[in-house]
Amino acid sequence: METWLAITLSMAIPTLAMVGNIVLRNRADLRDGMTLLAAVLTFACVLVVLGNEGSGTTEKMVVGQVMPGIELAFHVEPLGLMFALIASGLWILTHLYGIGYMRGNNESHHARFFAAFSLAIAATMGLAFSANMFTLFLFYELLTISTYPLVAHKGTPEAMRGARTYLGILMGTSIALLLVAVIWTWAVTGTLDFQLGGILEGSVNGLMVPILLGLYAFGIGKAALMPFHRWLPAAMVAPTPVSALLHAVAVVKAGVFTMLKVGVYIFGIDFLAETGASEWLMWLAAFSIVAASVVALTKDNLKARLAYSTVSQLSYITLGMALATSMGVIGGGMHIAMHAMGKITLFMCAGSIYVATHKTNISQMSGLGRAMPVTFIAFFVGALSIIGLPPLGGSWSKWLLIMGAASVEQWVMIGVLMASSLLNVAYLLPLVGKGFFLKGDEAHDEWAEAGVLVWLPPAITAFGCLVLFFYAGSIRDFLMPLVGGAP
Repeated sequence: METWLAITLSMAIPTLAMVGNIVLRNRADLRDGMTLLAAVLTFACVLVVLGNEGSGTTEKMVVGQVMPGIELAFHVEPLGLMFALIASGLWILTHLYGIGYMRGNNESHHARFFAAFSLAIAATMGLAFSANMFTLFLFYELLTISTYPLVAHKGTPEAMRGARTYLGILMGTSIALLLVAVIWTWAVTGTLDFQLGGILEGSVNGLMVPILLGLYAFGIGKAALMPFHRWLPAAMVAPTPVSALLHAVAVVKAGVFTMLKVGVYIFGIDFLAETGASEWLMWLAAFSIVAASVVALTKDNLKARLAYSTVSQLSYITLGMALATSMGVIGGGMHIAMHAMGKITLFMCAGSIYVATHKTNISQMSGLGRAMPVTFIAFFVGALSIIGLPPLGGSWSKWLLIMGAASVEQWVMIGVLMASSLLNVAYLLPLVGKGFFLKGDEAHDEWAEAGVLVWLPPAITAFGCLVLFFYAGSIRDFLMPLVGGAP
């Protein structure tokens, strides 16, 4: 199959799945089976692209031109292909998990839920393969709009408030800040194409460089930099499958993916290093890492704690870009994959506990580990990966980020990363300790694992955290072209 056909199908198949969910809304088994097939086929299309192109960068495929320098266009490059592999691959597991969760928890409006979910995946594929900021911006906005119904799914006053916060912050930052940055970039360069080494050098200088970077950094609201982070905890009112994929992988990773793309392909890391324009962003990312971790410590609700953990972990990737070093960029890129696998495990475990027991607060979960050993062991493995302990994938991305900071003698940043790991221990491992070593209510003896479609996916992704440790070198080599290294 030709690469361009595979890219087109990777967007078309989830879109058709959205339509199929609406048409088959009253035939649950056929509808869910069709969506599962769509997820498998989408992943297969991305694998075709991987087989055809590897870690190379292709010429852009122009679908249409709005005006000179502004085109709807797609291409393949390492960071986008990795993002597409992660999102499409985890869609398979999360759809299976979603079936088990939605049915086990007696949620309503399944067809609407999975239709919006499918459209969000289509938007993610378009974003991953975008060849310029104009195309990326369109799919970035589509991702926000398509996930709004998922956040508001339950229809309760709390869900509607959370959805308004979600939509207001993400749309507000993208229109008021990101769009301005995109227009400014086009005005001074005449192009929005992604080019290795960036397109801005020689077009902007002096104070204008950090100001433009600020418009991008705060305009990319999905990266959840403080103070534009409140949408992410607000979105935790959504059903857990939404939190698991869209808010552990697709939506939040779309933010930091865009941040890395801007740093590498719009500014260029050499240009950022020469001008020092990203130094302020480095300090803001460091503040977000620590502050969000401290807030996470105060949350008893498990999903709220995980949400603030995500705010912290996303800033690792922003920090990697802001360091403007090769190892920082590669470490940030690898952390997209490592964090995705670890955090989706934690969110799915939280959902498994809720389906089986309807408990949401950590203080209520003493003794549950003995009744739900698979779920709690999977949580433990995912937590260790987030903390950054070997032999789990998260250890390598954190190591490279530390090395990136050391290469430019940013010793405070190393301290921030080390302190963050200790804070990770403090807010993630108590759940495991309570679950296995504290005595719970007598009623806990009646609990058991939720259905197989609920406990098996996090068990698989927990194993994935282990696999990523041993394949970290391959991921690093795959991403090396981002910094001018050999594939």
